[in-house]
Amino acid sequence: MESGGLAPGGVVTEGSAGSTAISLATVAPAYGCKCHVVIPDDAAIEKSQIIEALGATVERVRPVSITHKDHFVNIARRRALEANELAAKNKKASRVDGKDPDRMNGYTLDQEKEHPGFLNHCSGGFFADQFENLANFRAHYEGTGPEIWEQTGGSLDAFVAAAGTGGTVAGVSQFLQEKNPKIKCFLIDPPGSGLFNKVTRGVMYNKEEAEGKRLKNPFDTITEGIGINRLTQNFMMAKLDGAFRGTDKEAVEMSRFLLRNDGLFLGSSSAMNCVGAVKVAKTLGPGHTIVTILCDSGMRHLSKFYNAEYLSQHGLTPTATGLEFIRV
Repeated sequence: MESGGLAPGGVVTEGSAGSTAISLATVAPAYGCKCHVVIPDDAAIEKSQIIEALGATVERVRPVSITHKDHFVNIARRRALEANELAAKNKKASRVDGKDPDRMNGYTLDQEKEHPGFLNHCSGGFFADQFENLANFRAHYEGTGPEIWEQTGGSLDAFVAAAGTGGTVAGVSQFLQEKNPKIKCFLIDPPGSGLFNKVTRGVMYNKEEAEGKRLKNPFDTITEGIGINRLTQNFMMAKLDGAFRGTDKEAVEMSRFLLRNDGLFLGSSSAMNCVGAVKVAKTLGPGHTIVTILCDSGMRHLSKFYNAEYLSQHGLTPTATGLEFIRV
């Protein structure tokens, strides 16, 4: 808002698998703005319900490649442009002397082009662009990284996290390695994502695509909000020493292990981060302090990640009693 890109009465748009959108939907009304979220229709339905309960509008769309014009991120960008176009036309119409501001040349502005209802009476749009907006990176470089450093007293050996936009792992890794270059920073990557190979081999690639195993979605994984097959501006800021692969089964088993043993009810991203933490621990050996991020609650994942029938259908029913499911 300080830059003038958004004003009270405007709408913030974002393409999100849920978590960032929930934050935007929470904050936008406090600034007198609306929020419109475009979300893949295979994301857990409770995320959409939470966003709508917060007063935002939700547009669920089919999952397609980022190169497709109807990818959820591209639609969100388009909705912001439409909001700006409509606001400009309304402003121009209101300045026409002797004319009804809602009518020009015998028809209403809304008749000229059909717009989604949330754009009505909107003063403009702003696309938050979480994947490419480096405010994402800066938030973690200036906030999360220093918080970790302060809470550990600077006494940590490694940090590990998955990447969706890449903002968390980039901001935290860069801050920590500037404070102490000996701190190792790692990525944990879910099935279907190409970031593991990018970090370890320098090539964006995943075996599911190469072997023709992709079914219908950009990521054939139960985890949501992590994993990607392109380099974002945020991820390119990361300072990583290596990467690990995580599986859906490991994430499911880890979530149940933490629920039984630590009373933590975590979502799929947090569970995968903890899978990464154990893999790093096994790699470094005893006596090391390892930090990760618990970024989502299980309450956002009831219909899939915590649905016994859904898990059974996908061969993911948890059976482990300890951490024997972790493979390094």
